[in-house]
Amino acid sequence: TERKHRRCGGDLKTRSTELGSVVTGSPLTAVLPASTTGKKGIVLSSETRKELAKQAKVIKEERRTQIDERHKYLISRLADGIGLSEPQVEEAVISDDKFHLVEQFFAPSGLKKLLFFYQDVLQQKSNASLRSDGSTDSLLQKKLFITMGSTENFTGTCAFFLRTSHKVITASNVSQEVNFGIFDCTNGNILQGLEFFLSQIMIPALKSQQNWGAVKEGLKNSQIQDFLYSVDKFVGTLSSSRQNIEDKIQLTKVDIDVYVSNLQNPSDYITAG
Repeated sequence: TERKHRRCGGDLKTRSTELGSVVTGSPLTAVLPASTTGKKGIVLSSETRKELAKQAKVIKEERRTQIDERHKYLISRLADGIGLSEPQVEEAVISDDKFHLVEQFFAPSGLKKLLFFYQDVLQQKSNASLRSDGSTDSLLQKKLFITMGSTENFTGTCAFFLRTSHKVITASNVSQEVNFGIFDCTNGNILQGLEFFLSQIMIPALKSQQNWGAVKEGLKNSQIQDFLYSVDKFVGTLSSSRQNIEDKIQLTKVDIDVYVSNLQNPSDYITAG
């Protein structure tokens, strides 16, 4: 039974997450990762892989039929912000194993945020040959994918959508109820990306904000002024910390051997202090 399981690659009715892993594999063989199998790796036959790819295609086409004006709005914003074409973004979204998060974001009282990372990820080469240890050659390629932001390392660009209310997101209100933004963290420099985002985007936007809800005085209100001052101060502290980490601020090295060699008794130490 175990041999048959390993040869067939397990139940063909596998989850879409496993389908996504297989579709990007070798045209002849594929290896399910240990995270999905609990083992070192299971080599799938070409027949099994073709069946899984067929099921993955069916899932993608079903999702494509679900695309409506709400999805198109998100896709349009992503394409503009990241620099991809809308068909490229749509293909990435419907191929993602976290596609269900989009529906949860649209639902009444649903997810407050929807995150997309666009960055280099390890992809298996399409013509890679299977090694004796079950591994294949991989290379870094840019990929757009949905994320919760808690499992993948952030090294590229984050595109985010934020809800402004608990209302159900519809085709008619998506542009009013959903805010979009880009957070650039190229080369994994998160502090620099955060500093730029706050200083060049958020703070100017806040200082030009006319409507502050129940605060009728707006920018003239002392609490609003204190808040903006605190944000400015935080960005300044962030900038200093980033420069310290990047060694742009260096302390001069002092040779203390000359001073220590002259200390002979406790009174010398007291005088030196």
